Amino acid sequence: MLSKNEIIETVNMVEKEHLDIRTITMGISLLPCVRESADKTAACVYDRIMQKAENIVSVAETLSKTYGIPIINKRISVTPVSLITAAFSGGEIKIAKSLDRAAKELGIDFLGGYSALVQKGMTSYERKFLESIPEALASTDRLCSSVNVGSSKTGINMDAVSLLGKIIKETAEKTKDRDGLGCAKFVAFCNAVEDNPFMAGAFHGVGEGETVINVGVSGPGVVHHAIKNMAGATIDEIAETIKKTAFKITRAGTLIAREAAKRLNAEFGIVDLSLAPTPVMGDSVAHILEEIGLSSVGAHGTTAALALLNDAVKKGGVMASSNVGGLSGAFIPVSEDIGMINAANNGAIDINKLEAMTAVCSVGIDMVAIPGDTPASTISAIIADEAAIGMINNKTTAVRVIPVPNKKVGDSVEFGGLLGTAPIMKVSRESADKFIARGGRIPAPIHSNKN
Repeated sequence: MLSKNEIIETVNMVEKEHLDIRTITMGISLLPCVRESADKTAACVYDRIMQKAENIVSVAETLSKTYGIPIINKRISVTPVSLITAAFSGGEIKIAKSLDRAAKELGIDFLGGYSALVQKGMTSYERKFLESIPEALASTDRLCSSVNVGSSKTGINMDAVSLLGKIIKETAEKTKDRDGLGCAKFVAFCNAVEDNPFMAGAFHGVGEGETVINVGVSGPGVVHHAIKNMAGATIDEIAETIKKTAFKITRAGTLIAREAAKRLNAEFGIVDLSLAPTPVMGDSVAHILEEIGLSSVGAHGTTAALALLNDAVKKGGVMASSNVGGLSGAFIPVSEDIGMINAANNGAIDINKLEAMTAVCSVGIDMVAIPGDTPASTISAIIADEAAIGMINNKTTAVRVIPVPNKKVGDSVEFGGLLGTAPIMKVSRESADKFIARGGRIPAPIHSNKN
C-alpha cells in the first residue's frame, strides 16, 4: 500500500517535475513468421504484430488515466529482422514496409528491430541485410534499426564497422530532404542488450519470451528537483538522495509495467531505469550534473559527476524492483537534452568529452550531428572507439551520429519533437582510412576468458 505522503510525492513528481513513463515497449518474437518467400513472411509479420499488439495503445492510455502518470510512447520491438530474412534471397524492404505499416495502423510511435547481430562475423545474408538499411530507413517512417558490431566476449568486427560508416553516409544522403533524419533511427552497438525498451536501439532478443512488456521510466526532472536545495551537502549525501529518488521512480514504473503486461496478456520483462531527457526545460540530465556542482556540463569533473549519478540511479532502482534491465543508466543525447544543446552551442562540450563520458553512462555518442562531408571512414572510427570502450569495460556503448547533408560546424539542425535541435559538432579531420580499411577483427580482451 502507498502511504498518503507517497501519493502526494508522486503527484508532485508528475505535475511539477516531469515524471513520466517514457515508453511501454512490447517485444514480439517473429521467429514463427519465417516462410519460404518474402511476400509470405511479410504478410505473416504484419498479421502477428497486429494480433499481439492490437491493444497496446488503448491499454497505455487507460493506465495513464487510472494512475495519473503520463505514458509518452507506445512502442514495439521485434526479433532481429536479419534472422527473419535469412530464409530467402532479397525481400528485406518488403519486410521493412510491412513492419512500418503495422506500426502506423496500430498508432505506435516507433518499431525497433530492423537489426543484425554481427559482433563476431558476417554471413552473406547478413551483409546483404546491412546494405538494405539505408533504403529501409528512407522508405519508412516509424521503423528503427540497429547493428551490434562487438562484445566483450567476441571482440569487434571491424569489417562490419567499416561497412556501417558507408551505410550511415548513404542513409543521410537518402534522407537529405529531411536533414539526414534516417540516421536518427539507427544505432551501432557494442554489447547490445536483448530487453532494451528505448529507441532507436530496441530489439526483441532470441533469449526472450514470445511476447514481453518492457518499460522505460524517465525522471531527470525529479532527480534534479530532489537535489536542488542541497547546496551544502557532501557528495555521498547527494548520492543517497538520488538513490532514494530512483527507488520511488522505479516503483511507479514497476506498477505500470506489471499492470500493462497483465492486460496485454504478455510477460512482464524489465523496468529500464535510464534517465532519458527531453529538450524541455526541467527535464535535463545535463542540468542534474550542473546542480551537483559544475558550471556547465563538459567542465572537468563531468565524467565523475555522471558516474555518481549513474551508480546511484542503479542502486536505488534495484532496491525497488527485481526486474531491472535494459540499459539502466543515464542517456546523454546531445539534441534531446536542453542542457547538452546549450553546452554544445557554447563550446563547453565536444565529441572527445562525450567519448570520455561514455565510459560511465548508458550509451555514448548519441544524437550527435556532424558535418555532412565527414568521411565514412571517420564515422567508422567513431564507432570503433565507442565499441572499444564497451568491449574493455563490459558495458553497452552505442553511436547514433547524423552527418547532416550540406551542413557544417556552426550550423544547427531542427529535428523536432523529442529529437530536438542539434548543433553541428566538430570531428577530427585527421584520417583513419588505413586503419578502417584493414578490416578483420579486434580480438576480445584477455579478461573475457572467464570460462
